[in-house]
Amino acid sequence: MSTLRVGGVPVVTYVEDPDLDIRLAPRPYLHPVRTLSGVVVTDALCQDHPWHMGASVTMSDVSGYNLWGGRTYVRDEGYVWLDDHGRVRPISTVLAAGGFTEDLEWRAADGAALLREHRSVTASAAAHGWELSFAYALSAPATAEVTLGSPATHGRPGDAGYGGFFWRATPGPAVAFTATSDSPHGSADPWLALVVADRYTLVFRGLADADRWFVRTDDYVGVCAALAFTDPLTIKPAEPLTRHLRVLVADGALTRAQITEALS
Repeated sequence: MSTLRVGGVPVVTYVEDPDLDIRLAPRPYLHPVRTLSGVVVTDALCQDHPWHMGASVTMSDVSGYNLWGGRTYVRDEGYVWLDDHGRVRPISTVLAAGGFTEDLEWRAADGAALLREHRSVTASAAAHGWELSFAYALSAPATAEVTLGSPATHGRPGDAGYGGFFWRATPGPAVAFTATSDSPHGSADPWLALVVADRYTLVFRGLADADRWFVRTDDYVGVCAALAFTDPLTIKPAEPLTRHLRVLVADGALTRAQITEALS
């Protein structure tokens, strides 16, 4: 584990290589993440979805393998348990100012290489709190294309297009909104805010191309910058898929006006 600090205050614990059942799709994750006052804003290994792990990058379908964890959605069958899980493991880590850079491998349970990843994670001071910067690049490991999918691309109704940078928040009454909407699920708005129990606010930015916001505030509280929300996404050899997510972490409940001002 490693710790990121802002102004000397610990705000992120990074769990690099968790020893977990393969059915949970073990992977590095950020938890706990805290506000500057110490309020925890992530949840992990939850009773309802034990494969939800703080903030992480994860996909339910990587060329037929489940790197999300739990059951796999099969067209015309629903969610079923399959022997199709994989894991993400760090290969090398280099400390940098305010954070670190890391190379990782996404692998099937038998060790077959599925993806290579390079990520850069930093924490820095920001208006109303601090900001997490999480950049990642996914590359095909050889000469074949890699296809990313989601339950939605396999036929699940209800815009269940989750997969990508996923943040499981703590339980409690929550509201999500963007600059223009109080129903942001499936939108491509430039930023999305999540306010939980009026104790903290998270503001997410960084969608690209056909990405969409996947949001849950009822059964559980979480936000995903979804990569394959409606259609499969292909990673071609020598053409990495790159994303840069930023998350403002603030104490209390921020308003639209405060967020707009902070991001301007």
